[in-house]
Amino acid sequence: VQLQASGGGLVQAGGSLRLSCAASGRIFSSAVMGWFRQAPGKEREFVAAVRWGTGTTYYADSVKGRFTISRDKAKNTVSLQMNSLKPEDTAAYYCAAARSYSREVYEYDQWGLGTLVTVSS
Repeated sequence: VQLQASGGGLVQAGGSLRLSCAASGRIFSSAVMGWFRQAPGKEREFVAAVRWGTGTTYYADSVKGRFTISRDKAKNTVSLQMNSLKPEDTAAYYCAAARSYSREVYEYDQWGLGTLVTVSS
């Protein structure tokens, strides 16, 4: 599976952005699609994930209640709706695919290129 993320940009604090990840190739029902982010000088961290088959979602505590992950099986896409953005959300955001649910970077074996999100105060 090849992944391509888009939708990043510059937004003021309190604003919203919607990221999209287009996947080429077949995604198995057991797969998990995730979003991670990496701020300058920091390690890549888990943001959210969704089980492709069931749609069950998982979130990092830092984004719970503000971000919503969803998948569209017909379009082979995964989206991340980000509301109430904060300056600390500024990072490169990456979509990734794993064979089972995890919050660990090393469990994801397919990665797209990052899309940059900048939140100004």
